[in-house]
Amino acid sequence: MKEADNMENEANKKSVSLPQIQFSLSAPEGKEFLLAAGGRPPEKTWLRRAAEHRTLWAIDRGLESFFAAGLVPEQLIGDGDSASPEAWKKALSLCIPVERFPAEKDYTDTDLALKKIKADNQSAFIILTGGFGGRFDHAFTTMYSLLNSGLSCCLADEKECLILLNGPAALDASCLKKPSAVSLLSLSSEVNDVSFSGVHWPLEGSSISQSKTLTVSNRLADGSNACRLTFSQGSLGLYFVWDEASL
Repeated sequence: MKEADNMENEANKKSVSLPQIQFSLSAPEGKEFLLAAGGRPPEKTWLRRAAEHRTLWAIDRGLESFFAAGLVPEQLIGDGDSASPEAWKKALSLCIPVERFPAEKDYTDTDLALKKIKADNQSAFIILTGGFGGRFDHAFTTMYSLLNSGLSCCLADEKECLILLNGPAALDASCLKKPSAVSLLSLSSEVNDVSFSGVHWPLEGSSISQSKTLTVSNRLADGSNACRLTFSQGSLGLYFVWDEASL
């Protein structure tokens, strides 16, 4: 990474804390949103802790995850094709603002939520839970919707966390619970000047691509609970997994 990029990224850090991991990344300070979608529901205690001091939005069936954890979102958005009628009825009884769309539309519910947030919060940080599990096409499109939203984003629950980055980027992560694996996922054809330290197999100024799998299933270095990642160009996912047996 060029020296000027390093200086800019170090001066513009955003800190994010989740129950099992804390990280800082090159992003502007801004309002933090926790969005719950309709994939694998997060564990209730994890969700309650992750929700602290954040703005909660439910994306259709994600409403049920919030209600199960005893949480009331500030916004409900979706086409109503996955959350139960009882959950929608409860949302209306609680006077939760609702933006409902027809099921036959050009954008996913997640896309619409991200567009609505960005319109008023250019520097928002998005944590999306309920994005793992379920249909692969849903998880895949959700990941790229987040990556291309123009907002800083991650997908997370108690089992997995995927931090999405567009270069140039710098990130420092500290795990409160040691993950079983750490992977770098190339989300563009090539990612350049990748340096990754604090792991068993580090990188220094490397280029990685979608055609190579050498950066999958790394792990934190012995005696370490932290890692650092920088790269100059491309799109990259930094992935942590804690509970592989229950995936």
